[in-house]
Amino acid sequence: MSLLFIGIDPNTGDKQSPTVWVDREKHELVLQGWKPDAALEAECAAFEAPGHASGLPENEAVIRIPARMAHMVREACDVLEAADVR
Repeated sequence: MSLLFIGIDPNTGDKQSPTVWVDREKHELVLQGWKPDAALEAECAAFEAPGHASGLPENEAVIRIPARMAHMVREACDVLEAADVR
C-alpha cells in the first residue's frame, strides 16, 4: 500500500474526519477535508494566477482542513521531501 497515514483532526467526531496522508508511490499529499460552501468555492474558482486559467478543472476540488492540523501537513511535506529522490 502506498498511503502513509500522517494524522487525523484531533477534534474529530464520529461523522467528521479531516485526514492527512502521503502517497509514497506518487510523491503526493492526500488530504481529506470539509467541502467548502458555495461562496468559498466561487471565490477560489474566480482566483486568477498568472499563466493559469481561472476556474476549477473537473478533476480538482477545493477542501478545507482546520488550522490545528497544520503540523500534520508540515510532517507530510517533510516525509515527501525526505523520500524525494528526483
